[in-house]
Amino acid sequence: MQLQDILYSQGFGTRRICAGLIQQGRVAMHATGTLEPTICQDATQDIDVESLVLRVQGVDWPYQPKAYVMLHKPAGTECSQKPSAYPSIYTLLPAPLRQRPSKGAVDGVQAVGRLDQDTTGLLLLSDDGQFIHRMSSPKKHVPKVYRVTAKHPVTKEQVDRLLAGVVLDDDPRPVRAAACALVDAHVLDLTLTEGKYHQVKRMIAAVGNRVEALHRSHIGRLALPADMQPGEWRWLGEEELAQLR
Repeated sequence: MQLQDILYSQGFGTRRICAGLIQQGRVAMHATGTLEPTICQDATQDIDVESLVLRVQGVDWPYQPKAYVMLHKPAGTECSQKPSAYPSIYTLLPAPLRQRPSKGAVDGVQAVGRLDQDTTGLLLLSDDGQFIHRMSSPKKHVPKVYRVTAKHPVTKEQVDRLLAGVVLDDDPRPVRAAACALVDAHVLDLTLTEGKYHQVKRMIAAVGNRVEALHRSHIGRLALPADMQPGEWRWLGEEELAQLR
């Protein structure tokens, strides 16, 4: 694969821009485990992408055929390319992730589902359409765990109703929590396998309480790392992808 095509596939701009970066000596590369990268100024040089790590303008960038990343979504951000009132989560990502070429209408990685602007926690992003569909389709029943902080003490009756099912105003069918565990008087962990609009908030309201704070901690078997700060992102490893599969 030509070096300029590799850079283009990773989101570093048009092929002309990528060729310019290479010719200006701003691109180096090395295989994983080697100490010193080598500058290459031949944009058409064929490169083996196996274990390839690029260094573009001083920043290391591992070659990824498809992008799979996690983001610790902070409060006060929208999961939209065109936010209406709050900053977009996409501004938290480096430009190459936002510019990766796509066969679809929109370039770059896309959020796998959405979280409300005031909801924090684990968010996945990818440019793999099949992965996005598999993780977000209600037919796949991928469990998602939310840490809910309620305004009023959560009663056993409310927990039982969440597990038995509550009716929301846009669907006559009861919506059930797959699991519900009290953490303390005002906090519970709620597991859902579908993702309706404002579902957690509406379910809590349906049992006579109110959500004061909402945080997603797990998607499938994948947990948000305890040391990952709000606004931080990182690549998913093979073990983490296996947990999602």
